[in-house]
Order: sequence, then structure tokens, then C-alpha cells
Amino acid sequence: MDIEKLYNIQYLRDLAKSYHNDSKKKIKKIKAKKPRQLDVLFKNLHQKTFEKIDCLKCANCCKGLGPRVSDKDIERLSKYLKIKTTAFIDDYLKVDEDNDYVFKEMPCPFLAPDNYCIVYENRPKACRDYPHTDHTKMIKHLNLALKNSETCPAVFLIIEELKLIPINDIK
Repeated sequence: MDIEKLYNIQYLRDLAKSYHNDSKKKIKKIKAKKPRQLDVLFKNLHQKTFEKIDCLKCANCCKGLGPRVSDKDIERLSKYLKIKTTAFIDDYLKVDEDNDYVFKEMPCPFLAPDNYCIVYENRPKACRDYPHTDHTKMIKHLNLALKNSETCPAVFLIIEELKLIPINDIK
């Protein structure tokens, strides 16, 4: 598979949607089996995939997904930017339908033109954890992974690798 093409968000979305039904079936089978070693499998797939993926060529997540920004994130970012938390909230955030703080606009206001994050060491926890493919209790995050496969080339590739593993080999 041509990884370079996967950095194009529209190409990736179209491809992920065309593979969606097969991916969903595999995830349903995995959930039914409740494998004990799923976290280890995902960590291995995550590590292997991120040896091939360059997030700086992509930044789809920073361009289109609005992360939840927690109170701790607000405090950390405000301190880093040397502004009051109220000013940070006023300048950068809005409250979404779930009553969470998210960025007012996307792409992320801290995304530089070269796809570097100008607040990388202080970025929100949701950004640190993305794409959530090396979590513990991955069984609970499988639907999120399926959704994220439309945005993140790494998640797409992880799901595709997962589909190649026979269900009986997933322990």
C-alpha cells in the first residue's frame, strides 16, 4: 500500500469507508471473543506501524479533530503561553455539545505550517494519547479505532493488519 497516498485526508476517508464493513465485521468478531492479549497485539501493531508513518507529513488529526481540552490542559497551556487561564479560554476555546472545552477553530491554533505543534510538550492529553491504539483495555476502544481509521493513516494500517490475523490466532 502506498503510504504517501494515505496522508491525503480525502483519499484516506474514501478508502477507510470502502473497507468499513469488513473492518466492522472483524471488530465485532474480536469483541465477541474477548481476547486477553489484545492490548499486547495492539501495542505491537502500533509500534510496527509508527515505524512507517511520519505524523509530520500528515497532521490530519490536528487539522480536523477537535480534542477535548481539560482543566489541567488549560492550566498547563496558559502557563506555557504566559497568559491567564480566562484569557486562554476566551482566545482559544469554546464549549461543545458535550459541555467540554474544545478549540474554537480547526485546524488547531497551535499547528505550524510545517505540521509541527508549537506547544508540543504542553499539548492537551487528548493529543498526547491520539490515536489511542496503544491503550490498555483496547477492547473498549475498538469502535474508536474504526472511526479514527478515517483520519489517521496509522490507525487505518493497524486495522488492516488486524484484519489479516485469523480470529483464532488472536488470543
